[in-house]
Amino acid sequence: MSDDESYELLGFDNVLLPVGDLAEAVGFYERAGFGVAFRFDEGGIALLKAGGETPGILLRTEEGLGRRPPAWPSPRVWLEVPDARAAARKLTGRGVALLDEPFPVATGWTVEIADPWGNILGFADYSKRPELGRRP
Repeated sequence: MSDDESYELLGFDNVLLPVGDLAEAVGFYERAGFGVAFRFDEGGIALLKAGGETPGILLRTEEGLGRRPPAWPSPRVWLEVPDARAAARKLTGRGVALLDEPFPVATGWTVEIADPWGNILGFADYSKRPELGRRP
């Protein structure tokens, strides 16, 4: 790109997460409360819905990953929820283990989970700063 060209970041397309087994991953994320927008087993991908937004979490089967965390540190993807502590109760009730108890952050509370491949997702609320959330 030359110096006189410009571009604009318009927003997220999708967040891709590597998984070792698509069926197992879809089951895990459905228990965590995600809906499936589409699934293409032959291509090794499934798109999970994240609220009413078009972008989502794209699960992609990676050959040889198996059922183990990757050898690299996982980035954390956080999603907004109305109440992170209520989300924690719902997750544990569905058999999804929490990485830790909900913890306070500047905007409210957050709780994190990890899938069998080490991908970490957080559920954060804006209870301390509702004017910054999607539902002020």
